[in-house]
Amino acid sequence: MQNSSSPVAHPGGVARRRRLTVRMTAALATLVSAGALGVSVAGAAPSGTLTLGSNYSDAVPKAALQAVVDGFQAANPGVTVKVNTVDHNSFQENINTYLQGTPDDVFPWFAGYRMQFFAQKGLVGDISDVWNSIGSNYSSAFKGASTGLDGKQYFVPFYNYPWAIFYRKSVFKQNGYKVPGNLNQLVALSKKMQKDGLAPIAFGDKDGWPAMGTFDALNSRINGYDFHVSLMAGKESWTSPKVKKVFETWKSLLPYHQKGSLGRTWQDAAKSVATKKSGMYLLGLFVGQQFTGAAYKDLDFFPFPAINPSFARDTIDAPIDGFMMAKSPKNPEAAKAFLAYLATPAAQAIYFKGDPNNIPASKGADTSTYNALQKKAVAVIGASAHITQFLDRDTRPDFATNVMIPSIQSFIKNPNNIDGLLKSIEKQKVAIFAS
Repeated sequence: MQNSSSPVAHPGGVARRRRLTVRMTAALATLVSAGALGVSVAGAAPSGTLTLGSNYSDAVPKAALQAVVDGFQAANPGVTVKVNTVDHNSFQENINTYLQGTPDDVFPWFAGYRMQFFAQKGLVGDISDVWNSIGSNYSSAFKGASTGLDGKQYFVPFYNYPWAIFYRKSVFKQNGYKVPGNLNQLVALSKKMQKDGLAPIAFGDKDGWPAMGTFDALNSRINGYDFHVSLMAGKESWTSPKVKKVFETWKSLLPYHQKGSLGRTWQDAAKSVATKKSGMYLLGLFVGQQFTGAAYKDLDFFPFPAINPSFARDTIDAPIDGFMMAKSPKNPEAAKAFLAYLATPAAQAIYFKGDPNNIPASKGADTSTYNALQKKAVAVIGASAHITQFLDRDTRPDFATNVMIPSIQSFIKNPNNIDGLLKSIEKQKVAIFAS
């Protein structure tokens, strides 16, 4: 989900940190020996209070995370977990200040560049010793996404999810709609939906980050994975004809987007699909949190249609969410025990029983319990040649927050000044990446 922040300095060197032994309770050790939790660490029981920062502020993920906390406390009766929940957007926007102040012992964050940025700044804790115990639970790709530029691990993956176009099967069946395979078919379908009284593409960008997914999809489909990654790394010019093509294509699609998007949250946009007022919605699998009962079972999705035949549909945004430890946690033993617990198939199964809208990261997860959306998500991710994290995870946080959010929102307000917009983005990019 959203992950913007506002650090103002380029990451510095990483301070050397003293490693601490992961300690687990006797109860957890018993579960471990039985293979129930899938880790191989044991020791003296952690105790005291563990603080857990949380941006799981929506009702469904909040309840699911609490169930995980309850499971950890049952296995670790000497530990009391205090969950400090903050609104999702507020947490991300203030993460830099949060980490430089008095952060909680453990907190949620994102893999890849976003994790590496704060690791380089020395603002998060080294948990390589935890990985010595949990490594067998993850693929090499997940470990790589959890590793800083210094080769140490700072992140425990919890789940990931694909970004795709979601729709209600009954709406497509009732109106004879067909899943589009290319851009022309998407436009034709959108025109048909408008005639039928639907907003073709649900859209809500009040919080700034959701529209980034549209940029990612278009850029990947038009220019391919390599260009997209280089652009995010500041190595390509935003005034390039390739980038201009992305915005021109987006401009041609805006008439089919739900009006008033800058005043609408993603949750409200999702509800317009759930209530059959909109036909489609480009978002992450977590969109299912806004669907219940029959509406949830009616939910389906397809990858963003092909545009440039050279790249077809070989790239997909599939961000990895997880947890990190503060640089100097007040209760390091309990923090590392909790992180080790989060890495287990059992802990992730507890979460996804309450929030089945993502894909557990542990390779030991019981896939037999997956619902139809989860099974399809695994297949779609597996069929993609390239995985991207998301615009505001694949680039510098300050560039994503301070430049791209206002720039994309400016484009949505006025899509007729693409050249001026791209010149402004490029000028700011040069200054930020040179800092």
